[in-house]
Amino acid sequence: MTQRDDTTPHPALAAAEPMMEWWQKQWSQGVTPMARMQLAWMQSMAEAMQFEAQFLKTLADSGQKIAQSLEGDPPQTPAEMQQRYQALMSELTDAQMDRMKKAAELSHEFRRRVWEEL
Repeated sequence: MTQRDDTTPHPALAAAEPMMEWWQKQWSQGVTPMARMQLAWMQSMAEAMQFEAQFLKTLADSGQKIAQSLEGDPPQTPAEMQQRYQALMSELTDAQMDRMKKAAELSHEFRRRVWEEL
């Protein structure tokens, strides 16, 4: 007795095939915008982390500068100390303002990215 492979689809599966194709198409269309929105969010977070890293680097550099100024060539007068301190504080203030500006721009950029995905 020989056994032959039956390659014809089951009648119930054949009848459901158009519905499965439709469902698959609808499902993939619904997932794609959400994935793109998540990607836009992740890109915005990566940019925010870069801004924070730049700010932390500025803080570290500033701390290093003040340590070097006190260690290598200490200020001779209180006015000289105040001048060095003011220069470093000005640098940190500029870095903070740049940080805040980038954060505000990031919010608008994130909204633009999400809107494009919608």
